[in-house]
Amino acid sequence: MEEPTVKKRVRIGDIRKQTSCCGPKRDTEQKPLFYQEPTPTSCCESPEIKSETDISGFVLPVIQTVSTDWSFEDYLGQFRCRTSSYRNSYIVNPGLYAIGNPDTNSDVFISANYKLSFDILRRSLKGMNAWILVLDTNGINVWCAAGKRTFGTEELIRRISEVHLDKVVRHRRVIVPQLGAPGIAAHLVVKKSGFRVYYGPVDARDLPAYIAAGYKATDEMRTVRFTWLDRLVLTPMEINPVMKKFQLYALIVLIVFGIQPYGIIFRDALVGGWPFIFLGLISVLAGAFLTPLLLPFVPFRAFAIKGWIVGFISVFFIQDMIRITDKSLLIFTYLFFPLLSSYIALQFTGSTAFTGMSGVKKELRYALPVYKAAAAISFLLLLIYRVGQWGLL
Repeated sequence: MEEPTVKKRVRIGDIRKQTSCCGPKRDTEQKPLFYQEPTPTSCCESPEIKSETDISGFVLPVIQTVSTDWSFEDYLGQFRCRTSSYRNSYIVNPGLYAIGNPDTNSDVFISANYKLSFDILRRSLKGMNAWILVLDTNGINVWCAAGKRTFGTEELIRRISEVHLDKVVRHRRVIVPQLGAPGIAAHLVVKKSGFRVYYGPVDARDLPAYIAAGYKATDEMRTVRFTWLDRLVLTPMEINPVMKKFQLYALIVLIVFGIQPYGIIFRDALVGGWPFIFLGLISVLAGAFLTPLLLPFVPFRAFAIKGWIVGFISVFFIQDMIRITDKSLLIFTYLFFPLLSSYIALQFTGSTAFTGMSGVKKELRYALPVYKAAAAISFLLLLIYRVGQWGLL
């Protein structure tokens, strides 16, 4: 079955990072825009620094020149960003950067200071002479930062002024990623800075063709294709934070099934608890892996419903293998675990092109009360089961 084309914005701004063999560092203090790093004394190599250049009579301070090629450390950084919270500190300093040997006629591309975003952009400009103006988005990628307004109008205007962009280039245009459009009010930018905003293609790889076509994007360039591979790449970022909390969940399950009026019996904890630990793991995979992977094929638009459907089917097959016979536990199983899958799947909304901010808020408004009520009822069912085992009912 062919996957449908999704004509909506996606987190394509999840771009990549240039780093060194020393690893990334988050600066604790803001350096001047044209700060020059000291001469390295280890295996790390600093990017080339352009010496002072006279541009239209304006003496420009030193500007950092970055390569369009990726190193091993760049690929390693990308992997770490995709699989851990490392992305939270994966940044590049805001400011103006040079690609190749740009001059006063070279294009200016706007990027977030999330290093992955910056690196995909610079790699896409291979063979070109260009400027990259990096905004301070608190280390968040273009698409998400646009929603939070950190990739926004005022920040763009401020950076244009700070780097004296009107003296760096003769033209008056900046090229903003299409996925950053929600955060940029083009009419205010031109009014306050004199620079006209051009919205580039969805995918940075289309930038050379976009420039060659006279800054015109085809329908193909404007269309988001959120393929199964795009979704698969993002699943580790959903699985990892959930699995960090899974140990606490497993401990609670063991305590619930092991506790007796006279103490905790470890044999009872393992025998009674392992099916529900296993079901919890299946629910995590259903919500954070299977639902994103099967997203276009699962019915309904709401992520909460999609996750519940995938979770229910997964629990159905697993429960049939485990064969839970107690009615209270059976009701608990079909109530708690599909909704756990639903809740986890709902977290994927920030990574997809299948929904927007208003859609997410609407889902949360209806889903959160359901989750809370289900959690309370599930706890009550477990309590009834355990009290019945103790012979108190």
